Formats: sequence, structure tokens, C-alpha cells
Amino acid sequence: MNRDNINIALLFIGLILLQIIVLNNINFLGYINPFFYIIFIFLYPLKKIDSSFIMLSFFLGLFIDIFSNSGGTNAAATLLIAYIRIPVLKIILDKRELEYSSLNISKLPFYKSLILIAVLTFIHHFVVFSLEYFKWSNMNIILTKTSLTSIFTIVLILISLTFVSRKR
Repeated sequence: MNRDNINIALLFIGLILLQIIVLNNINFLGYINPFFYIIFIFLYPLKKIDSSFIMLSFFLGLFIDIFSNSGGTNAAATLLIAYIRIPVLKIILDKRELEYSSLNISKLPFYKSLILIAVLTFIHHFVVFSLEYFKWSNMNIILTKTSLTSIFTIVLILISLTFVSRKR
């Protein structure tokens, strides 16, 4: 097992523990519960894209579902954003910027990393809350929770990425 795999395993376990022990107990104004664990999707190296990334993303969401008693909503949403990460990157980045072997989210221009994080976070949260409420009559609640929780999660992820990039 090389150093990258150990770092990925520690990040995986650490994010699960942080989410289930600390962040699942935050419920600000009844709408805001940050899903910080999705930062795993952003930090996973692009050069290591393979089926293990998709499986790890699914299991990340599944473990969050098991400990949150949320019935698979997080697993479905996390699997979706892991699957569409590359197509979204291709839309956001130029061809010359899209060099998989050297691409790192903390080295992207701020506005491009913000767009990537915002798009994938909104998609994740919309899927989670759509599956949770699962009625057209609840669309107002779905959109409200998606918007507020996404904004809070995006801010947490950007602050964390700032600290990670300064550390390196």
C-alpha cells in the first residue's frame, strides 16, 4: 500500500467519523445540516480515476446512510456526483487545463473550483432531499433545504480547501 492509498483511506475514515459524530448533530434553523463528507469527491486524485473511486464514493454515502438512518439517499447522491465529476470538469475547464495527471482542485483558479464545487454540491443535495421528501408537493421544502444546506456546505469546503492548500 503506497502513501496515496493510505491518505485516501485516512480521508475516507476521517470524513465518515466527522460527519456522523459532529456534523449530523448540527441542525441550524431546521434546514441546514452540512454534508461535508462530499469533499472526498473533490480531493480524490483525478489520475487515480477507476472503478475503485466509484465504489469508494458509493460506500462513503452508504456508511453515512447507515449511521444517519437515511435509507440510501446519500449513497445515491454521492455515487451520482462521483460519476459526473469528469464530465462537469470537462465543461468547466479548457482543454489545456484538463490534464488529468497533474490536475488538483486546490491549484485551479478560484472561480473554476467554486463552480465545480457549487455544481456538484447542489446536485448532491438536490438528489438527497428529493429522495428524502419524494413528492412534487414538497418541492418548496426540497429547494429551500437544497439551497441553504448547499451554501453552508460550499463555504465549509472552500474554507477547508484553503487550509489544505496553504499547508502544502
